[in-house]
Amino acid sequence: MHNTVIQYTCLIAIILFSVMLAQKIKIAYPILLVLIGLPLGFVPFLRGVEIQPELIFVIFLPPLLYEAAWNTSWKDLWKWRRVISSFAFPVVIITSCVVAFVSAALIPGFSLATGFLLGGIVSPPDAVSASAILKNVKVPKRFISIVEGESLLNDASSLVVFRFALAAVLTGSFVFRDAATNFVLVIVMGVLIGLAVALIFYAIHRWLPTSNNMDVVLTFITPYAMYMAAEEFHFSGVLAVVSGGLFLSFRQQQFLSHRSRLQGVNVWEAVAFVLNGIVFILIGLEFPVVIKNLGPDGLRPAILYSAIITGTLIITRFASTFGAIVVTIVMSKIITVADPNPGWKAPILLGWTGMRGVVSLAAALSVPVVLSPGHPFPNRDLILFITFSVILVTLVLQGLTLPAMVKLVNMPDPDFTDISIAQQRQLVRKKLSHLSLKILDEEYHEQAMHNAMVKSVKLRYSADMELLKDWEKDDNVDRAEEYYKDYRAIMAHLLSEQRKLLLTLNKKENISDTLIRHQLELLDLEEEKLRQHFEAGE
Repeated sequence: MHNTVIQYTCLIAIILFSVMLAQKIKIAYPILLVLIGLPLGFVPFLRGVEIQPELIFVIFLPPLLYEAAWNTSWKDLWKWRRVISSFAFPVVIITSCVVAFVSAALIPGFSLATGFLLGGIVSPPDAVSASAILKNVKVPKRFISIVEGESLLNDASSLVVFRFALAAVLTGSFVFRDAATNFVLVIVMGVLIGLAVALIFYAIHRWLPTSNNMDVVLTFITPYAMYMAAEEFHFSGVLAVVSGGLFLSFRQQQFLSHRSRLQGVNVWEAVAFVLNGIVFILIGLEFPVVIKNLGPDGLRPAILYSAIITGTLIITRFASTFGAIVVTIVMSKIITVADPNPGWKAPILLGWTGMRGVVSLAAALSVPVVLSPGHPFPNRDLILFITFSVILVTLVLQGLTLPAMVKLVNMPDPDFTDISIAQQRQLVRKKLSHLSLKILDEEYHEQAMHNAMVKSVKLRYSADMELLKDWEKDDNVDRAEEYYKDYRAIMAHLLSEQRKLLLTLNKKENISDTLIRHQLELLDLEEEKLRQHFEAGE
């Protein structure tokens, strides 16, 4: 146990330095983590780092899926629901079928059930990798929304395929009609159980006397409760977490206080970062073990099979993206769609964002070691090798070349309007100032006349309104942006000097340390408010 703690502490330190290096050389950190993990797999001290296959789903997937669902924009998800749904369900099933038939025809000892098992593992693209890469390039916002929404839902659909394929391999039987009925039942009941558990936690947060820390802890219990409740009844735990997470995320303003939301965001970002880092570095660490298990005779054909399956996935994804565009154009003649003429640039970029990652690794490692007592699971090491190869090749090949592909395609932003982000920000500030002044005049007129603090609030909103009117009259957005930059720089300087003063005052015996800590916390909140205000417009 002592040795395991030291190993994982070293791993987290390696992850942190790897991410620092990735930021320095400006590449997505999942790519670097996988590449660094490969040589680490040969380090004797780290060879024992592994997680039991049956614990992979339980440990990693619930929090990662919940965090992704929590940060997904329901507005964008609904707007692009048809495109996202087409990728999340039909494309995943088509990809799984293609991989199943290709692998069953190509690989000796692979049955159709084993092929579907492999298809379910490697079919879902990874949002973490795509988001990390797209963060450093300029692409339309709708493109990022579709990629993230697709990944959230296709994780669930691919794991349902994986679940049924695994059951077919374990039992040795597969009846299509029963499987199709159970497929729908598993999805529907998984969603319903997720929503039911979400309602329970919603009630706990809203009507019981919880503190900020309790709220944050409850958010960690929630995804595990959703997942285990659904799995207990043999329904989709993944869909339970996704549906329940989306439900609670959409209503977070109703049941979480502002401090709970702030603390929760910070804690969840750190936890998701560590979990993702561990998963990506595990890919590299486990690869040498899988190669050793294959043996020298099995390595060469395994490389060939991996190359063919990877190529099949890339081709199938491109065919699916262009197919989805054709369906969209046809359906636009019948119903109203978000974008009736998507063009050819979007499918090319979507086709090249097929990097595999966390979910594929978790699914592959969760394949049981033995089929039954005394009988090893057929081709498990080959399935692991193909999965790891697919993740490695797609991450490195597509991940490193995606920024160049974005520049080459040069996709314009279809959502660009004459109202820039700066103008939108001014419009929102104007509406907020107008509302605040209206309330102060109508409900707090007397206090605004005699209470100096309330009067200062009114003066601030009045000044905002006057500045915004001047900028609108002059039609000078650039000047407004310069004002914002000056304001941010000056406020940052003031906050820094105030912090220094508080630390100096804290050295005096007659000043309470608790008071100083409280004032420092207020400065931190003010600085975070300043950062959030400006990052929202960048």
